[in-house]
Amino acid sequence: MHDARHETIAELCAMGEELVRRKELASALLKFREALALIPRPVEEHDEALEILRAIGDTCFRLGRFSEGKYALQGAVRSSGGLGSPFIHLRLGQCELELGNRERAEEELSRALQGGGEALFSGEAPKYLAFVKSLKQTG
Repeated sequence: MHDARHETIAELCAMGEELVRRKELASALLKFREALALIPRPVEEHDEALEILRAIGDTCFRLGRFSEGKYALQGAVRSSGGLGSPFIHLRLGQCELELGNRERAEEELSRALQGGGEALFSGEAPKYLAFVKSLKQTG
């Protein structure tokens, strides 16, 4: 990828991350999407895609835009290094649960728990860890 494009993508992501820190999530999402638009298709084949798709998925989740978050996080899983990332599986599982897809939520949240342990769930709504723990008791 051209150095200028790479630099612009990095700047947009940094702006997005700063906006997230300031809790300006809708504005952050726009920056992340702007960065993603600069990556040639299919985006999953490019190294930068993983972090951008993760950021989009996380931001969408925080905004309650679960369908959009799910779509971005599925792209992150298909990106190099995405499959097996505990945080990505956590957010994807949360989106799936919020969308009523309990089987998919079970799969993703179990992967998150296995890869990141209970500590990964700290700071999240208790219902997500309770959901995945209830599966172990009934399964």
